[in-house]
Parts: sequence; C-alpha cells; structure tokens
Amino acid sequence: MATIADRPINRIDLSQNAFYVENTWREPFAKLRAEMPLSWCPDSPFGAYWSAVTHELVAETELRHDVFSSRWDLGNITIAEAVNGEGFPNFIAQDQPIHTAQRKVIAPAFSPSQMVKLDALVKARTKELIDGLPQGETFDWVERVSIPQTLGMLCALFDMPYAEWRDIKRWSDWASGVSADNLTEAYRAEFLVQMGEMLARFDTELEDRRGKPASDDLLSRMVHSEAMGHMEPMERIANIALLIVGGNDTTRNSMSALVEAFDTYPDQLERLRADPSLIPNAAQEIVRWQSPVTHMRRTALEDTELGGQTIRKGEKVVMWYISANRDESVFPDAEKFDVARGNARRHLGFGHGIHRCVGAKLAENQLATLIGEIVSRNIRIVPERAPTRLASPFLHGFTAMPVKIERQ
Repeated sequence: MATIADRPINRIDLSQNAFYVENTWREPFAKLRAEMPLSWCPDSPFGAYWSAVTHELVAETELRHDVFSSRWDLGNITIAEAVNGEGFPNFIAQDQPIHTAQRKVIAPAFSPSQMVKLDALVKARTKELIDGLPQGETFDWVERVSIPQTLGMLCALFDMPYAEWRDIKRWSDWASGVSADNLTEAYRAEFLVQMGEMLARFDTELEDRRGKPASDDLLSRMVHSEAMGHMEPMERIANIALLIVGGNDTTRNSMSALVEAFDTYPDQLERLRADPSLIPNAAQEIVRWQSPVTHMRRTALEDTELGGQTIRKGEKVVMWYISANRDESVFPDAEKFDVARGNARRHLGFGHGIHRCVGAKLAENQLATLIGEIVSRNIRIVPERAPTRLASPFLHGFTAMPVKIERQ
C-alpha cells in the first residue's frame, strides 16, 4: 500500500499570490505537467493538497463527482477550508441530489428563449459603453468596460437598479477573496459584516418577489421554488454570493484579458476583421487563454485512485484550470491566443460535467459582442502601462488596466 512518503512531492506551493500578481505561473505549471501531472503539496497556508494540472486529470476529477465531492461541509470548492472560516452552502458547493435540484431553479434563466432577451440587452449595453469611452486619453478598461458591462447584466438578471452595481461589486470581491493574506480574524470579521449587508439588501428584494407572481428574474425564480424558496440565512448568503461572483468576476476578467491578448497577438485582431465569423470562437479562446477561474477544489469521499496515485478519504484535490487550459497535448502551441483554434471549446474555463457554469452561454455572448464591437469599429485598445493583477490563487484577473483607444 502506498504511503505519503511514496507520493510525488511538489514543494512549490501553487497557491502563492506572487505567481499570479507577477504573472509567473506558466513555468511551474509546465514543469508539473511534464514531470508530475498529479502531485502532493504537503504544506501551504491552506493545508496539504493534491494538484491535478493536466486537462485529462482535471476533466476526470470533475466527472467523478460521486467520489470527488464539492460539499461545503467537507471544505467547499476552493483550496481554502470553508469560505473565510464559514460554511458556504451554495448550490455548486453541494453534491447530488441537492445540487441538481437547486441548479434546475437557476438554469431556466439562461434558456434559449431567455438568451434572446438577454442578447438584446448585451448588445445595447456594450454599444453604449464603447460609445462613451474617451478618445485620445488614458482610462481604466477594467473600471470603464469590464466591470460595468458584467455588473449591468447581473443587475438585469436580478431585476435590480443598475445604480447599485458598486455595492454588488464590493460584495462579490469579498465573497471571492481566497488568498493567504486573508487568513486573519480581522478579515473574517469584515467578511461577515459585508455578507450581512449583502443579505439584508437582497432579503428586501426576495421578500418583494415573494409577494408578486413568479417572473423570469433570478430572485423570483429562487423564492418561488421548492428547492430554494425557504433557505436559511447562510444558504441565502452563499447562493447570492455565488450568483454575483459567477455572474461577473469570470466574464469581467476575460473581457480585460482581451486587451492583453490582442496587444500580444495583434495579427489575431486583423484575422477577425478579415473573417468576423471567427468571433464566437475567439470568445471561447479568450476563456481558455485567460482561464478566469484559476482552480476549483474537490474532496475525496473515500480512498480512491487518480492518475496512478492513491488519494485518501478527506484529502483535497485542487484542479488547476489555468494549467489544464495550457496542456499542449490538447491545445498545440497552447500559449498562443489563436482565434481560429479548432478545439477552443474544449477549454475547462467554465468547469466540466455537472458543475459546468450554468451561465456560460451568457458569458460567451458578452465576450463575443465586445469582440464584435472592437472589430467593427476598427479600433485597437492599447495598453499604456502594465496592468495590476489580482492577488488570488482562485480568480485569475485584473484590478486595473490603463489603456488608450487608437483608430486603425
């Protein structure tokens, strides 16, 4: 029987913020893909963990949801134990049948008929945002485009006033704050304050919907359902936090990554201008190339085998999407942003299997619409200084990106 001493030991803690703030994550992941596709890190601020870094192993872990659990009471879905010390029972931090029942409440908000309505909003909002950008002067792409676009759509999904987007962004940032820097009592105390404020605001909206006939917005769907209509306060906090984080963080970071991708590979923008039919594929490719969710985590429900290694019951397996999406065995010349990549849709940026992002289609449409506006207007978004990157091993993103618009 294999012992811990027999495991492939990786002494590089991939949860260090520096890899992502300094944009130096590529080399350690490439080394692991080549030498230790599944490795054991015995020590980190978040405890010991397995790292799955290839496309095959990440996909297998996702698909074996009967063995590798997402349950919040076993540790939740990130490398951290719980969420800032709290159990966070949202529907993606559940296994079947709870996960399936609650996901079915949310999924109709992204049905084909609803997407027709949402697409019209996306197109109108994107055009309005780009029309309002300053010409010939520096501005922050994250603040002026990525954040208002994604949070505007989120407000529409909730049927809440757009003017509240700054509050929703603040709560989203607190809810997704996975970082070794945040493992303090002071941070946890403020996290609880912020989540309490968020719950109070959304409870007002939920009670408003409860007294009205069921409608299409997400909050109405929740309160008028059996699976989510009578949740305890922490369940409400957790599911609202999930919806706001999932509804804006990943898309906004992919929107910001577009600037970096087109600046690094300017020929790809010209390729889209020559063939706009590639735009939907380019939206898939930017999610692969950026990997806006760096990782997800699962917990073994029993002793099992994965990648030739024995995983013990209770051990955490971290699925590094950011590495799986650079796997050269699946994506040749994986570092290149290639708008015509034939298998871009095989990316794992939205997860895989039963936990794949329920709002993926809306995210793809927002990205494709933004790319289309850049292409059709014959403009380039030119970085003026290096971007500021998010200090997190969970979300792979940007906090600021100074740019100017140049006309071709």
